[in-house]
Amino acid sequence: MLSVYTHSENAIGAAGEGKRGPGLSNDILIRPLEQSDFPQWKPLWDGYNAFYGRKDATALPEEITRATWSRFFDVNEPVHALVAEQAGQVIGIVHYIFHRSTTLLHPTCYLQDLFTLESARGKGVGRALIEDVYQRAAQAGSSRVYWMTHETNETAMKLYDKVAEKSGFVVYRKTF
Repeated sequence: MLSVYTHSENAIGAAGEGKRGPGLSNDILIRPLEQSDFPQWKPLWDGYNAFYGRKDATALPEEITRATWSRFFDVNEPVHALVAEQAGQVIGIVHYIFHRSTTLLHPTCYLQDLFTLESARGKGVGRALIEDVYQRAAQAGSSRVYWMTHETNETAMKLYDKVAEKSGFVVYRKTF
């Protein structure tokens, strides 16, 4: 499934349904990640990790990046990735995972990573990626998409407050 989001209209449609007008530079194409996207995906992945403090001495080991990349293309993995593309340039990424729940019969969708180029922020790219995950989750039979963000990520939360609701849950974790 390919979706085209026209920034000026906030329209959503599958490619070929006439939503992508010829020569519209504001069109954002949302599509599955492809192997050939690695050179454009990697800087966004690194930017996402740097935003959360994983850079330089605390950067993720390359082994994790390679394993993550590999999982996107393994049909036995529940991990998926989409890109936002504009004029041939990848300007945003989203990674999402389907998993079981003890309170639902169908899979739940966890939106794990969302990141856009700084120059693409405030232009509908993040919203377009989230909306596409919603569509794919619904098609997979999921009735829920959820995600977390850091409490200091105020810019992103302005968008999240428009496209979802806060669950009220607080996340606890212990690392080993």
